[in-house]
Amino acid sequence: MYKLNEIKELIKLVDSTSIQQLDIEIESGKISIRKADAGAAQFVAAQPAAAPVQPAFVPAPAAPQAPAAAVAASAEADAKADLHQITSPMVGTFYSAPSPGAPSFVKVGDIVNEKTVVCIVEAMKLMNEIEAEVNGQIVEVLVENGQLVEYGQPLFLVKR
Repeated sequence: MYKLNEIKELIKLVDSTSIQQLDIEIESGKISIRKADAGAAQFVAAQPAAAPVQPAFVPAPAAPQAPAAAVAASAEADAKADLHQITSPMVGTFYSAPSPGAPSFVKVGDIVNEKTVVCIVEAMKLMNEIEAEVNGQIVEVLVENGQLVEYGQPLFLVKR
């Protein structure tokens, strides 16, 4: 379970962003932090994890695909399977460049290695450089400069 100081840091982080609610679920429990009407974040609940919660909205099953569409979807899925996702290690603000007006760390087509800095994620006024951690070529940038990102959110797709 989270320690009190970790929960306090999460509350401060939610307070300093436009995020209205943060729900975290791990094996040992669940934490919900929501902003009150006045805009200040509050710790709402911490409880042991139970069976997975069923979503309130369940989408209708997709209509059957025509054979050509199924082949195209399968080929696209195979192409995506070869791609590695660089994900955000924290909640924060994504920056593609070291400073305003500077060129982006990477762009589509750039070759990266494990130590290549691909972006910055700002969390609680700290600028955290994110490294690629794989060798490959950037094929897609999935977020915009200045966008808020979640923990585990894909930022880049890299072809190995």
